[in-house]
Amino acid sequence: MSTLESEKIQNLISGDLADPFSILGAHPLIIDGSKKIVARAFLPGARSVTVLDLDPDQEHDAYPVNSQGLFAAILPSHKEISPYHLRVDFGIDPISTFYDCYSFSPVLSDFDLYLFSQGNNYKIYEKLGAHLWEHQGVSGTLFAVWAPSATRVSVVGDFNQWDGRRHQMRSRGSSGIWELFVPHLGDGLLYKFEIRIQSGDILIKADPFAFYFEERPRTAAIVRDIDNFDWTDQEWISSREKKDHLNEPMSVYEVHLGSWRRNVEEDNRWLTYREAADELVSYVKEMGFNYIEFMPLAEHPFDGSWGYQVTGYYAATSRYGSPQDLMYLIDCCHAEGIGVILDWVPAHFPKDAFALAYFDGTHLYEHDDPRKGVHNDWDTLIFNYGRTEVKNFLVSSALFWLDKYHIDGLRIDAVASMLYLDYSRKEGEWIPNCYGGRENLEAIEFIKTLNTKVYGNFPGVITIAEESTAWPGVTCPVHLGGLGFMFKWNMGWMHDMLTFMSQDPIHRKYHFDKLTFALLYAFHENFILPLSHDEVVHGKASLLSKMPGDDFQKFANLRLLLGYMYGEPGKKILFMGSEFGQWWEWDHDQSLQWNLLQYEPHQGLQQYVKDLNKTYLSEPALYEQDFDTQGFEWIDFRDADSNVISFIRKGTGSDQTLVFVFNFSPVYRRNYRIGVPVPGYYRELINSDAACYGGSNLGLSGGIEAESDSWHGRPYSLDLAIPPLGMIILKPEI
Repeated sequence: MSTLESEKIQNLISGDLADPFSILGAHPLIIDGSKKIVARAFLPGARSVTVLDLDPDQEHDAYPVNSQGLFAAILPSHKEISPYHLRVDFGIDPISTFYDCYSFSPVLSDFDLYLFSQGNNYKIYEKLGAHLWEHQGVSGTLFAVWAPSATRVSVVGDFNQWDGRRHQMRSRGSSGIWELFVPHLGDGLLYKFEIRIQSGDILIKADPFAFYFEERPRTAAIVRDIDNFDWTDQEWISSREKKDHLNEPMSVYEVHLGSWRRNVEEDNRWLTYREAADELVSYVKEMGFNYIEFMPLAEHPFDGSWGYQVTGYYAATSRYGSPQDLMYLIDCCHAEGIGVILDWVPAHFPKDAFALAYFDGTHLYEHDDPRKGVHNDWDTLIFNYGRTEVKNFLVSSALFWLDKYHIDGLRIDAVASMLYLDYSRKEGEWIPNCYGGRENLEAIEFIKTLNTKVYGNFPGVITIAEESTAWPGVTCPVHLGGLGFMFKWNMGWMHDMLTFMSQDPIHRKYHFDKLTFALLYAFHENFILPLSHDEVVHGKASLLSKMPGDDFQKFANLRLLLGYMYGEPGKKILFMGSEFGQWWEWDHDQSLQWNLLQYEPHQGLQQYVKDLNKTYLSEPALYEQDFDTQGFEWIDFRDADSNVISFIRKGTGSDQTLVFVFNFSPVYRRNYRIGVPVPGYYRELINSDAACYGGSNLGLSGGIEAESDSWHGRPYSLDLAIPPLGMIILKPEI
């Protein structure tokens, strides 16, 4: 062998060869002027190796090239070199016979690689990662990973004793992708990637495209076929495509699956996906919500991050079961007419050494400058949205959940932190964009691409921005200059409402602007009104505990708050436990306080939320014109001294009108007159003070006839009795 070959062989043995196929496998060779084939295999620990199939006439024993495990066999030449078997004696019975993975041609096409490098291969999850594959007529697993600065990449696992010398991967050139088809390997295999970096150090990394992982704290990926689930939701998907979500009702139940309900009798364990398919879905259906929003279900190492620090952007967390188990849960939701929204986190990722951080010995997924690459608030890393492959990785992840898991919508977390280069940074801690501004132009372009690709590929799904600033056009279409989301959480509304409701009623008249301010901008975006998990953690107390007064008043105030949310324009979202009045602040390690439902006030509050949802879903006035000024009309917002506010909600039909009246004081307001637009009898749909809800049962006793006395600039009026800390919803019977 030549000196060059000797050097390459030494590099192979030491695990420092970028192109193992240049030595291993079958290669044409000229010996004494005659064409031959040399077949080499690197099998540390092997006692003997025999090459099968390559010569149709006989088997050929390989000779040891050195003592480190490199074997070679010289065979007669023939026209085609096709995959062949090796029979190997490792000194352990039985003797192993398997295909040589270095006898196979590349799998990924040049076009696949080109699209990924350009940032346009939006189904790259079908190629990168680990996939059960049939190649050249042989079944096995295709491994592929992006690591452009690596000097060598190997796939390691139980199948090769985690020895990075055994399955060194093929470099696909300037694409930065490494691949290896390994025959025989199949579903359930544990694996990682061993990456030698420029310094010579070795990194052991989890697969960024893995579909499944071991349950934490273990971090190995698992080969998993996720295309074998028998979906039954074709009718749901078809009907979803025809919906105009802006004019449809959306009452969302926000869930952290690990703490919604736990099995206390079995070591306080959480429910599995399949148990949730029974218990959670039936509960949400009974409560009248028509969407579940799951806090992130992508794989994450730390329970206390609630899923917002993701290490597996293509993997459903194994905490609750397999990918097929999650598919079953979603399929059951669809069967019951319940849409599924998933929190998705492209804003940042954790620094855990086994995952994306410093992946190939460089800042591959993140920025190298901490002024752009580190979130100081969360001690996490920020994606480099300007790198085409990173943008491809993220957009493909979003499309993956919609494609493989039939998710109906993505709620994008922490959008504000993506939009601003100076987000939560002091002067000198951030780098302006090329125009000297604070806008993150690369992140903006990524968001626009994301929404364009989502709606272009999956008609009928929704995207939601958790965006806490006044950035313009968040829900404006991309082609009109906006970011392209369908909805935006109204964080300002949530803050203002909780500030107002936490005030002692005697002081509320001084804070009445908190009630009305959101209506000044309510129609600038397509808003969702949230009462979310963010406001019931970290010492902020539960919604019920935030309310002022004694226990009776706390419940009355919470019913009042929920009634105001359902009355105002915008879709609705309520965090789990708030519907029955959890006293404790939410704890991700504990079940909700379901035991409280043995007490009447909690039963009453739960029934109230059921009835709010029933009314909301059945009354077009509450959702048809959420984002049209024609759907809302103030009656009176000036009576701060009485702490009373009233308005009208209208649908598109002439008979679709509802009147809302709120009394934010503990005083029973008799003979309180408001103006209304039409004559007739106004039926009481809901009275939050009804005895069945735990109230004092004061109010209108079913309804009231309008009088011809004009009031508030309207031709008719109602002489009301408004319960203390109460809300009433009235519908004219036209």
